[in-house]
Amino acid sequence: MNTPTVIPRVALQQSRTAIQLSIHLNALRNANRSTFVRSASGKSLGDNRVRDQPKKKRKARIEFKQYSLKDAEQYSLCDAMRYIKAFEVGRPPTSPKYDLAVKLRTIKNGPTVRNRLRLPHAVDTSIRICVICPPDSKHAEAAKKAGASVVGEDTVFDAVKAGRIEFDRCICHQDSITKMNKAGLGRILGPRGLMPSAKFGTIVKDVAVSVKGLIGGSEYRERNGVLRMAVGQLGFTPEELQANIKTFMGEIKKDIALLSDKVNKEIHEVVLSSTNAPGFSLNGDFRSPTSPSSRDLSVT
Repeated sequence: MNTPTVIPRVALQQSRTAIQLSIHLNALRNANRSTFVRSASGKSLGDNRVRDQPKKKRKARIEFKQYSLKDAEQYSLCDAMRYIKAFEVGRPPTSPKYDLAVKLRTIKNGPTVRNRLRLPHAVDTSIRICVICPPDSKHAEAAKKAGASVVGEDTVFDAVKAGRIEFDRCICHQDSITKMNKAGLGRILGPRGLMPSAKFGTIVKDVAVSVKGLIGGSEYRERNGVLRMAVGQLGFTPEELQANIKTFMGEIKKDIALLSDKVNKEIHEVVLSSTNAPGFSLNGDFRSPTSPSSRDLSVT
């Protein structure tokens, strides 16, 4: 009679432990193999799983980004003029222009600031002005005396349609509105910003006054949260440039105040540059203890 084999309890427990360990190792091996198997594109299956997950959408910025001025280097007006003049050495004093860029803290796709003003010291007096009015009228004569370079109706319409736009600004007398609209100049002058419009004050009663206001006047318009305008010639004294900047900044503040209470616009930074020089952030001071004298900066 065969006697049943008795397996010691210790050996049985070791055998069970070995089996469980083997199962566990096989599971880990299979998991690692599936994780690091390379696909045809050279990426692992784990990479594909991460790639297939939907990406989080970035929250759209509703305001124009402006950098902090806490650690920015800023200059007084006289210091900025000194450095700018160093970049413009050897150039005619009336050729390069001082440009002012006013950066705003404002929302995107909101109402923009746009206006024109006459600076105390004119920057560009060579502007060419067109006046649309009856050629033999008293308005045409007054416009010519005020400094208009192109005056008339049919001759102006024909020249514009032929592509000869020999003017930088265009105004229209009220008596010529119907004739101007029939001529269909909007598709030509509109994209250039030259089409007369009551909204922008270029359809007028007194053409002589308007022409005198345009000669030496400057226009500014907000683009991407920045207002830019030429505020002086290289030959201007610091006092002349300061007067123009103050006038420009005062008009901007008035324009902002006229906007709706729901629209928040604030001046963030003012930067002075020139035709061939970089921009210098202004700190609001006229001069610093180390600034050169106004007399030295007036020499070109």
